Amino acid sequence: MLAGLFAGAGPGVAQDAMGRTSLVGLRAPDIARADLRGAPVSLAALRGKVVLLNFWATWCAPCRVEMPRFVAWQKQYGVDGLQIVSVSIDDSEPPARALVERMHLDYPVVMGDAKLGERYGGVLGVPVTFLIDRRGVIRARIDGETDLGALQGKIEAMLAAH
Repeated sequence: MLAGLFAGAGPGVAQDAMGRTSLVGLRAPDIARADLRGAPVSLAALRGKVVLLNFWATWCAPCRVEMPRFVAWQKQYGVDGLQIVSVSIDDSEPPARALVERMHLDYPVVMGDAKLGERYGGVLGVPVTFLIDRRGVIRARIDGETDLGALQGKIEAMLAAH
């Protein structure tokens, strides 16, 4: 079904086996929204940083497993240029806000919607994580539960690459 949505995406835009548009190697679509605290979040403003962009939901058990590690990475690697940004795909803010507070997430959390998921090649399930380099180019897309050790290695390599 998503293949039809992206049929007009233009030459050079590949689709994966699931029919999602592959954005790896392309500039990340901008996100310009207020986070749950009301602060503006813009991927364009984060150029120069390595961004881990994570789509999640409160009902997603693997998402809740990843969150404490993301908090630790933000503390550990933030000074080196890592910025974690997460996108809740919950239907409303209250459950997302409650989980953010309970998990002590110290990075920006914005509310997502179907349009934003489509702009990122089709986010049909969660978690979905994107690694975006300092120039704003998507270098990896990880669907589903990830090997956090391998992901940390990718982040460290991207931070070292300057």
